Amino acid sequence: MPIIRPTKTKMPVRPSEARRTNWEEVALGYTSAQAMAEALRCLQCQDPVCELGCPVNVPIREFIADIAAGDFAAAARAMKRRNLLPAICGRVCPQENQCELLCVVNGKQQAVAIGNLERFAADWEAAQGIAPAAAAPAKRPQKIAVIGSGPSGLTAACDLALLGYGVTVFEALHALGGVLRYGIPEFRLPKAILEEDIERLQAMGVEFQTNVVVGKTVTIDQLLEEMGYSAIFIGTGAGTPKFLGVPGENLKGVYSANEFLTRVNLMHARDFPRFDTPVHRGSGVAVIGAGDTAMDAVRTAIRLGAKEAHIVYRRTEQEMGAREEEYHHAQEEGAVFDWLTQPVGFVGGEDGWVRGMRCIRMELGAADESGRRRPVPVDGSEFVLPVDTVVVALGTNPNPLVPQTTAGLATNAHGCVVADEETGATTREGLYAGGDIVTGAATVILAMGAGRKAAAAIHAYLQEKSPAATEAARLQGLPAGQAGVD
Repeated sequence: MPIIRPTKTKMPVRPSEARRTNWEEVALGYTSAQAMAEALRCLQCQDPVCELGCPVNVPIREFIADIAAGDFAAAARAMKRRNLLPAICGRVCPQENQCELLCVVNGKQQAVAIGNLERFAADWEAAQGIAPAAAAPAKRPQKIAVIGSGPSGLTAACDLALLGYGVTVFEALHALGGVLRYGIPEFRLPKAILEEDIERLQAMGVEFQTNVVVGKTVTIDQLLEEMGYSAIFIGTGAGTPKFLGVPGENLKGVYSANEFLTRVNLMHARDFPRFDTPVHRGSGVAVIGAGDTAMDAVRTAIRLGAKEAHIVYRRTEQEMGAREEEYHHAQEEGAVFDWLTQPVGFVGGEDGWVRGMRCIRMELGAADESGRRRPVPVDGSEFVLPVDTVVVALGTNPNPLVPQTTAGLATNAHGCVVADEETGATTREGLYAGGDIVTGAATVILAMGAGRKAAAAIHAYLQEKSPAATEAARLQGLPAGQAGVD
């Protein structure tokens, strides 16, 4: 085995003091020299097991070899054969638990920084101003509806458009991108990157309709029976927040993470009064939870001017769900971490605003069903944390609207749509689903993988359903195989 540097090439970041007061992206990205140096750490394994950890099967070995050779254009082309959103995935996907976890040097040394290299190649291509080639107009007679413009919906729409179908994406909000738009702050994912990816889809012929709430504005049955869609992909995500269910949770100043982040990211509350949507700029802020969304919320509160911004979590640092990188960035920016602390209620003032959070200290007992040690209250340890803003970041449940308004569409005990893991096929013919609406809240890349599988299955379903249309498409030179562009 050749000798390689034991540690990853460090990602350049903005100074912590400066970034506390602005919304500019924290991570600056590799230079060409840094990217090539990191790419040379890859052993180019004959059996690239890292690729098994990628839900969309990016050719990791290939694109890293291209970067090492200085052929950045080839690296970008290789990635985009399998990944529509490499600039986004390179920023927000938990590579350390997926492709990098399986890197053969991991454990002996630090894994190759696959995510950072993915981001580099995508950013390099964007900086060159290389315009995407516009796809030919849809030639297949069938139309397909995609419900939701998050990562699963965008991926399914892309693959189906490449196969020649007319695709329309219906989005409930006034802006496109789903959780990529409303859930992830600008300092982690600049929205200009998302806009570029959506423009690429529009150039391919994908149509987008915003302000359409499927289940209210129009139903699934109407899409199929009145509007002539031959199949539908449901990618409505998991946007229904979970709460604690404790006294005082309805006080003013207590937000779900969804509302807090949506007000700031999508509705520009950070620019109030320039924009109409305000958000309470708390002096003392508590964020309940310790996942990536909690880190996004506490770092957002800091940028909104909080004097103290706390992460309150009933377990310890070892059990938190957040990525290590985001945790360290929050630490650097001044977040306070209250481990082994459980909120049990909220204290309000006469004006109806939250003034404090009643908490109790915890200790870890035996492991529970998740494999983590169960937190147990410590008698006599109650105290009140003075706060004027609380953000509850305990996760989300699937949006129930489409299942509730669609006959024959089964859900499980958690409200998730029941769908085949490999095809996305639901219990109703012609309806496919993927992403968080099926799995519950998960990652961007897993949602993309589900969208890709469903697109392939929709294509196969329509071929089988309409042999005449399939033959006509063949005569026009359209692809007949599975979705994707390998």
